[in-house]
Amino acid sequence: MEYLHTMVRVGDLDAALAFYCGKLGLVEVRRIENEKGRFTLVFLAAPGDVEKSRDTRAPLLELTYNWDEHEYQGGRNFGHLAYRVDDIYATCQKLMDQGVTINRPPRDGHMAFVRSPDGISIELLQRGEPLPSQEPWASMPNTGSW
Repeated sequence: MEYLHTMVRVGDLDAALAFYCGKLGLVEVRRIENEKGRFTLVFLAAPGDVEKSRDTRAPLLELTYNWDEHEYQGGRNFGHLAYRVDDIYATCQKLMDQGVTINRPPRDGHMAFVRSPDGISIELLQRGEPLPSQEPWASMPNTGSW
């Protein structure tokens, strides 16, 4: 058995790509437009997995955009996506600077949560050992649900 991808449905493909690629930094590696089925599939890889994704050896995120349906409820019931980052504080600051709410700040220097435009929870985990606690993160409260 081999893990291939995680699929999430998105209501606005442009907004989803602006978030996942433009803000989070994932890379589009493949796209399928299906006129008969009226959907678009966009496969994204983490930057460090792009080369492996070319021969399907890396796990991917599949964004499914159904052309006739644009609202999905309960993104939290999906669970969450998780990505390892080199610097949790720099990643969260970059996302905040782009208008992304940090729902669970990295107070511990190890873990944070944000949400996509469709309400999908995304866990960000520090590579290696947790970073030393620092402000403004150490005293930043949770915002919303994650």
